Amino acid sequence: MAHPSALETLIELAQRDTDEAAKKLGAALKAADETEQKLTMLLGYRDDYALKLDAAQVNGITPMAYRNFVAFMDKLDNAINGQKEVVKHAHFRSAAAKTAWQACERKRLSYRTLSERAATEALKAENKRDQKQMDEHAARQAYYKRTQ
Repeated sequence: MAHPSALETLIELAQRDTDEAAKKLGAALKAADETEQKLTMLLGYRDDYALKLDAAQVNGITPMAYRNFVAFMDKLDNAINGQKEVVKHAHFRSAAAKTAWQACERKRLSYRTLSERAATEALKAENKRDQKQMDEHAARQAYYKRTQ
């Protein structure tokens, strides 16, 4: 059984690295999407709660209930700001994962290009050898015909 060339081994390793980087990118993108969904949920919850506060103010509200509404709104605002930071970091991680995947993919494609060039050169050399053998065979045939 023939041993794989060093270039083929490098291509296989680069493919593994690319696959692993693609998995990490997928996980990072999924995490970023989940953080955005949580932010959207918090923003929607805050909007609903603000509408409830407005309705309560129209219908009349005790000062204690108003303070509770405002305190809870402040907590929601803090949670929203914290989630915005989480979203920002998740996007940063997904951008880093994308950059890492692109680097792995470039490396893999570079090795593949080198392999294709080597195969083309090997084919050219083989064709040249075949042509030389055919020329030598034709020359021998011509020589034998003349000597007979």
